[in-house]
Amino acid sequence: MEKKLEDYVVTIPDFPEPGIMFRDITSVIQDPTGLRMAVDGLAECLKDLDFDLVIGPESRGFIFGVPVAYLLNKGFVPVRKKGKLPRETVSQKYDLEYGQAEVEIHKDAIKPGEKVVIVDDLIATGGSAEAAAKLVEKLGGKVVRMAFVMELSGLEGRKKLKGYDIESLIVYPGK
Repeated sequence: MEKKLEDYVVTIPDFPEPGIMFRDITSVIQDPTGLRMAVDGLAECLKDLDFDLVIGPESRGFIFGVPVAYLLNKGFVPVRKKGKLPRETVSQKYDLEYGQAEVEIHKDAIKPGEKVVIVDDLIATGGSAEAAAKLVEKLGGKVVRMAFVMELSGLEGRKKLKGYDIESLIVYPGK
């Protein structure tokens, strides 16, 4: 029987706290077949879409976004943690479970009217994806799709991202 992408995801119960089922993306990317399935799956859900750039949030968005951009002959723009980019930036804060985080993008990375896809490993609460989308929009770009390897549907990230076109290769119920 042929393996499916979810067969490469290792689940660790009770990490980082009791009751949480941690879905480990590193088990996918350390296996060449799992990595290929994830990247090819993301590229497949974007292949017929009209867009200009792939953006990916630090750090796992880099892991998946760059090969997807390469396969589809698009540029890649990193969304970094505050203070990591060398040129003029725009930034966006977002809420974490305990506190806030802030991400940035180069001010000249997206031109007005450019169509952008956001690629990342996981949609959970939707906070980091929403922050990335707001950065695109601040620069005059349009997010035409968000593509994720995994989705934790119990954390309701889609609610926060209402109005965006979202694709997930694997959807897990619960948290």
